[in-house]
Amino acid sequence: MDAWLIEFKGNRLEHHANSAGLELAERDFVIVACERGLDMGRLRRFDTGLRDDQLWLGRDAELRKIVRTANESDSDRYKSNREMEQEAYRDTRRRIEEHKLEMKLVDVEFQWDVSKITFYFTADRRVDFRALVKDLAGVYRTRIELRQIGARDEAKRIGGYGVCGLKQCCTTFLKEFTPITTQMARDQGLSLNPTKISGNCGRLLCCLMYEHGHYCNCEKAYPAVGSEWKTPEGKARVEKVNIFSEEMTVRLPSGDTDTITLAEIRKQQRLEEGLVARIERLHR
Repeated sequence: MDAWLIEFKGNRLEHHANSAGLELAERDFVIVACERGLDMGRLRRFDTGLRDDQLWLGRDAELRKIVRTANESDSDRYKSNREMEQEAYRDTRRRIEEHKLEMKLVDVEFQWDVSKITFYFTADRRVDFRALVKDLAGVYRTRIELRQIGARDEAKRIGGYGVCGLKQCCTTFLKEFTPITTQMARDQGLSLNPTKISGNCGRLLCCLMYEHGHYCNCEKAYPAVGSEWKTPEGKARVEKVNIFSEEMTVRLPSGDTDTITLAEIRKQQRLEEGLVARIERLHR
């Protein structure tokens, strides 16, 4: 299936179909059909031959259509919505304090045609915000949705840069969040210091997950950390593996350390494999 990937406010991504055969180009603004009414977003890229499980679908899990390209009047309305969102954000924060609700307002998003307003918030526990919704509906007189999100979703909506100096993975290419464990950091030889392996969201870095397979594949070429390795000085213990410099560090019987390159490791492994093969042939 061919579809355009479209970016909306808060780094929200969805695929939409160009069923009308419009002439489109990357970074164009377009008006699209959504669950109720119309919304406006910017074209990110054109994806061809996607399977259903590869599509970035909206909450209703249906590939919707691009209605038309946006004009100057549409852009003015879009800018006006952004200004109203700021005012709504300040007003809603005040109402949250008045209702003494234990929740943090993260963002407010007006649908382009203002047929729906979504208030994103975080909270440590379940919040009864029915009175707040009633207040907001009375003020804005449109469909109101309060959506609770997690710390990672908050960081994705706000955006920012990671410790690598690049834009956060969640705002650029990650399709969905998956569980990440400290074991992944151990497998990559990283310090378990929370400040060094946590992202802007305060959770474990997403890159630990999608880089984990690369580390595991590369480390297959090395002896396991903690295992023994034969050296001219005797049996040494493997202490550390560095897949980038292609070497490992071993602790010698004398207590000193030595560095052995991947080329030396492979050479010794081939010699040992050849020796084992000759012994097996002699016993046949």
